[in-house]
Amino acid sequence: MIAGPENVLPQYHQDVSMHAAGLLTRRAGLTPDREALYELHTGRRFTYGQLNARANRLANFLRLNLGLQKGDRVSILDSNSVVYVDLLYALGKIGAIFAPLNWRLTVHELAYIAADCRPRVLFYGPEYTQTARDLRAQVDIEHCISLDQYEDLLAQSSPAEPELPPLQAGDPYCILYTSGTTGRPKGAVIPHRQVLWNCINTMISWGLSESDVAPVLTPMFHAGGLFIFLTPLFYAGGRIVLARSFDPEESLRVIEAEGCTVVLGVPTLFQIWMNSPSFPTVDFSKVRFFISGGAPCPVSLMKTWRERKGVVFRQGYGLTEVGVNCFSMTDEESVRKTGSVGKPVFHSWMRLVDAEGRDVPPGETGELLIAGPHVCSGYWGDPEATAAALEYQEGFPWPWFHTGDMGRQDEEGFFYIAGRYKDMIISGGENIYAAEVEAVFREHPAVSDAALIGIPDEKWGEVGLMVVVLKDGQHIEATELQDFCAQRLARYKIPKRVEFRDALPYSPYGKVMKAELRREYSSGAEDGTVDEKDGEPV
Repeated sequence: MIAGPENVLPQYHQDVSMHAAGLLTRRAGLTPDREALYELHTGRRFTYGQLNARANRLANFLRLNLGLQKGDRVSILDSNSVVYVDLLYALGKIGAIFAPLNWRLTVHELAYIAADCRPRVLFYGPEYTQTARDLRAQVDIEHCISLDQYEDLLAQSSPAEPELPPLQAGDPYCILYTSGTTGRPKGAVIPHRQVLWNCINTMISWGLSESDVAPVLTPMFHAGGLFIFLTPLFYAGGRIVLARSFDPEESLRVIEAEGCTVVLGVPTLFQIWMNSPSFPTVDFSKVRFFISGGAPCPVSLMKTWRERKGVVFRQGYGLTEVGVNCFSMTDEESVRKTGSVGKPVFHSWMRLVDAEGRDVPPGETGELLIAGPHVCSGYWGDPEATAAALEYQEGFPWPWFHTGDMGRQDEEGFFYIAGRYKDMIISGGENIYAAEVEAVFREHPAVSDAALIGIPDEKWGEVGLMVVVLKDGQHIEATELQDFCAQRLARYKIPKRVEFRDALPYSPYGKVMKAELRREYSSGAEDGTVDEKDGEPV
């Protein structure tokens, strides 16, 4: 007799080893009474059994009351809450597709996304009532449901496991839209296999277990909020502390009080924490490691955290399209190889290629290509973008995804991210990678943050303009920063212009929105005067 959760196995006549529909069901069958989630803003705590029952109730409501079928899309417009967890697992159980909406976008931006993925159902929080109404006026959405009604809706539905439709590994599970900082957002299609293999890769490569506890502080309409720790820890049987939004003091208190063992942040969060009044006294003794993602993390920031708090601090790398956890390293390597994102996770393949698609040797920079079962299926309704991103090779089981990120690999196999391919400046025929130059500027004790963009130049094609934010109370001349840079980088990499401002524009996930900077500064490009002494742009 095959053992498994009651009332579930008779439905598993399909490829159960690859789809992700039964992940919460199986975990609830193994550890039903173990605490799985603490919802910070309400104080509610949920066991795995309770979470699975909620997902079942929602799945049955959507399937029986609203007639949802496999492949139908469902969206949510709200800040973080347990409803995201309910939806993610409920939709997986009935083969429907989760397409969460970024609540920071305007109605105009949301209308484009909703018109693209066409959700049949939209759940919205009370504070987004007017936005939902305005959105529905522009896009045909069959059912709009306020979360004011949500708990009553669940209570009226059955907690029994819903009927499972035929599912395959490649069936879509989520549609997650890219930020759109360089154009219209594209909907990355996340198949069931990607969700499953991200769990497996993260558990194996990061050493997660049922004893781990992680806060989720980033928005759950992003892949990071859903998949960096939440789904892998639920797979392992660990515990999640879910914050509705980020509050520096409260989050530090919770990390200590809840005994969090693994903590994700973006560089801006780590900088905010470090400047917090609570930072000197907060106890991080339970934290096994901190990991920074979403954007390049300054080496100086990582070193300061280690020196001031004695913690393990790693830098991660991932993309919505290829899974959020693509590299790993040991605690010792995180110090010895500071600045590296590590080595590829267990079930993953990586290449670095030049413009002609040829593999580059160690030490040279190339575009990062990633393949494996954790890679997306392409972009929703966009075959051209899909074909441009996914490269199939005869004899290899997975397509290679072109990340658009430039990187290099050292002789020991550790990877370093140089920056976006599109974030590369070509000045006088020389390639300048923005991330490299920005890292040098951030090393200066007066600099809080920096962003490099290219501006047109009559002689060199384009040259670098560095936009700098200084730390409070600091003052420094542009020439001093250029001289500081000159001691560390080749002359052609030194930005020709340095502009100061109070803050940089950030996306919801902590990335600098350089498209905004380019729009602001490109019209003010200078006439291309250069220092003729060395024949290189200054």
